Amino acid sequence: MVSTEYERKIAARFAGFDQDGNGYIDREDFNAATKAVLAEFGTPARSDKGQSLYIGAEAFWQGMAGIADRDGDQRITREEFVGGAVKRLRDNPERFAEIARPFLHAALAVADTDGDGAATVDEAVRVLKALGVPQEIAAAAAGTLDADADGRIGEAEVVSAFARYFTVPE
Repeated sequence: MVSTEYERKIAARFAGFDQDGNGYIDREDFNAATKAVLAEFGTPARSDKGQSLYIGAEAFWQGMAGIADRDGDQRITREEFVGGAVKRLRDNPERFAEIARPFLHAALAVADTDGDGAATVDEAVRVLKALGVPQEIAAAAAGTLDADADGRIGEAEVVSAFARYFTVPE
């Protein structure tokens, strides 16, 4: 895959983070994502799970800003996002996984309604839909997350898939 194709794919991922569609990613986008997931599962913001999700979102934001916010204005433009992903994550998707892990861990905990340590495929669909993914794409994506077809989606499966999707390795 040529570099321009890679950059085009990364740029397409930008919209998944730009929750309010204002043309840049900022802390408020991460807060909006957190609120949407909590609302979907009826989890109070002040609960332990709610607080963990907010803390995870803040850690994710800080990590992403550290990689991509080149001008330090606390906003990541599309160009900064593409540049950050291409220059810093292309050869190291594990780094992106580690930045996202606290948020993904907390989101799984919210989605894990029966407390068995993993989300079901249906619960994963609900998370993805809350984050703005259309139903049919959310269903297909959640199905692929269950790599071992046991009906449960654990943290390792989610973190790995998330890193692959957002860093689009060649």
